[in-house]
Amino acid sequence: MSAISDQHRRRRRTYALVAAAASLATAGALAAALPATASAESSQKHGGGQHFSRYQDVQLLSFNDLHGNLEPPAGSSGRVTELQADGTTKTIDAGGVEYLATHLRQAREGKKYSITAAGGDMVGASPLISGLFHDEPTIEALNKLDLDVTSVGNHEFDEGARELARLQKGGCHPTAGCYVKGEEFEGADFPYLAANVLDEKSGKPILKPYWVWKKKDVKIGFIGVTLEDTPGVVSADGVKGLKFKDEVETINKYAKVLQRQGVKSIVALIHEGGQPASGSYNYNCDAPGAGDGISGPIVDIAKNITPSVDALVTGHTHAAYVCTIPDPSGKPRMVTSAASFGRLYTDTTLTYDRFTGDIARTAVKSANRVVTRDVAKAPDMTELISKWNTLAAPIGNRAIGYISADISNTGTESPIGDLIADAQLAHGKELDPETDLALMNPGGIRAPLTYAAKGAEGDGVVTYAEGFTVQPFSNTVNLQDFTGAQLIQVLKEQVSGTNAASPKVLQVSSGLTYTLDLTKSGADRVLTDSIKLNGAAINPTATYRVATNSFLAGGGDGFPTLGQGTNDLVGSDDLTALEKYLTANSSATTPIAPPAANRITVVK
Repeated sequence: MSAISDQHRRRRRTYALVAAAASLATAGALAAALPATASAESSQKHGGGQHFSRYQDVQLLSFNDLHGNLEPPAGSSGRVTELQADGTTKTIDAGGVEYLATHLRQAREGKKYSITAAGGDMVGASPLISGLFHDEPTIEALNKLDLDVTSVGNHEFDEGARELARLQKGGCHPTAGCYVKGEEFEGADFPYLAANVLDEKSGKPILKPYWVWKKKDVKIGFIGVTLEDTPGVVSADGVKGLKFKDEVETINKYAKVLQRQGVKSIVALIHEGGQPASGSYNYNCDAPGAGDGISGPIVDIAKNITPSVDALVTGHTHAAYVCTIPDPSGKPRMVTSAASFGRLYTDTTLTYDRFTGDIARTAVKSANRVVTRDVAKAPDMTELISKWNTLAAPIGNRAIGYISADISNTGTESPIGDLIADAQLAHGKELDPETDLALMNPGGIRAPLTYAAKGAEGDGVVTYAEGFTVQPFSNTVNLQDFTGAQLIQVLKEQVSGTNAASPKVLQVSSGLTYTLDLTKSGADRVLTDSIKLNGAAINPTATYRVATNSFLAGGGDGFPTLGQGTNDLVGSDDLTALEKYLTANSSATTPIAPPAANRITVVK
């Protein structure tokens, strides 16, 4: 009798184990069948009344290309374009870290899982309030913004790798010292990632290549890279001793490293970007009929990055877009950029799958949000700005000239570009009366001059701070000799070589004229017969004395021929040249008018 009872007991245990296994298998099958869009807060009951949440929504807030714009940017640099339901557009004033902080903090409310990341160029080419102090104010502001991680951008190298390391680790500036008595700069609370920037001697990344965000059982890896062509857009001194590797190759390498560590959810922070088909921040790249909603370098990069990377936060082009680009397996993947200067931030929802440890890609949602100025200012940011403005005021408030209207930084040839080129020609003639012309790269012009600047009363006064915002790089004005043939080649390099896909049209001084025919392709877009100096055709065998900034004189921005000049002569910095020109050519009673921007004839 007891043997029979034991047999029954063994059978009951076997049946119970089978039933339990079947129950777990059924639960697993049901969980696998759940839609990837399941809410992170929802729970499913599985046997025994216990709760299990397979999916967890993680908020990713991101921005890029802040460039030290702590205060609201002026003019068009402080506006975004919004597409309306009826197809029209309107502009919205945007930007300023007092407002950015408020928007980010409001966006985080109620979000238990939230990450804030950036796509590079947080510093560099900064307005006076930050640039005058080697961008310490911006790092302090980013710490207060609770930034978790950022990639480096090309402008992080404006002052070289050693200065970038100081911004990361802290310490007072080696030559300027500490700006506030008794206060030593503490550095960034967040990691800068530089996976594809290697020390030439050691062959190792100069900063961390990746970083992992963890909360409870959720972990997401971030890989940060800058554009491989950083040496082409930064002065030679800034990238001395560094090697920049391919973006795709580097990201794919470290994605494998993260996966070996058990991190399957990965976001790439890439300081390289594209151009959307529309200038409106809320343009739908993926709408039916939109065609190729985005073009540029980021498209090929995105198409070749391993599918194990779940989303791309990008930058560099200062464009706004939220698009999907297929990964190598053909699966759509989110690619975002939040314009520049803190005017937008991107709000992305990454749905984390606890079963797989990966992002449920079909559930990724994203949108760009405007940093409007109709919210309360963040008091801690107001205090920070006041502190640094007080230190900068004695220098920044000095008047250096007068203008009769806004001098804009828009168009193939911009009025502010003409003004700067004329200023450099005038400075060149002071150094050498034989100077013939000046050329200015558009990327070196960071802002317009506005008639009614912040804090002014609309009297057209140009302050040193405004001039610094326009030209913050402290490049020198250099004179070099070129043959006429070389000069023609320089103009053709605007639309050929590395600039073929994305032309960089030089701003030219008064007297130089030519036609740019955009209906043609490559170097043919510059019509050689149209190039004239003071009405006379350029003589290929003659010698011309040309003024450029030191960045261009080194062949920067894809102009190798400008690195081949002879008979070099170095003058003052470019901001001094602009200040001298404004002082000599304007006064309160006779302000300078915006140039007509009619030196380059553009055929479309």
